[in-house]
Amino acid sequence: MSVVAQVAAAVAALVHLVVWVWEAFLIHRVHYSVFRQPAEDVPAIRLWAFGVGFYNLFLACGLIAGLVAVHSGHELVGRTLVIYVSWFMVLSSVVLAVADQLSMSRPRNQAWGGVAAEGIPPLVVLLFL
Repeated sequence: MSVVAQVAAAVAALVHLVVWVWEAFLIHRVHYSVFRQPAEDVPAIRLWAFGVGFYNLFLACGLIAGLVAVHSGHELVGRTLVIYVSWFMVLSSVVLAVADQLSMSRPRNQAWGGVAAEGIPPLVVLLFL
């Protein structure tokens, strides 16, 4: 696995770890600055955000486990994990972009920062494998 792919995988894992903390534990503090949600919406989305936060944690753990496997001599297992989780992340960022365009409850084109942050690093992984 190339160094570029490994670094991109580490960056993708880090992004998802940060998002985990924001969504699962700090949604009441970052609701508007990060997610563009008004304060009055936080109680309604808190449970959803908590679950989605842990989804991001598990994705990050998948990439980390893949990188550990690669460096532990289990190249095939590690590459398989990294490829699967990277595709999962890329496709999830596409879903986020589509959902943002279909959203009727808020102005469109507000999720592009999240789409880029969650989708570009794993795309780089796939391109450099």
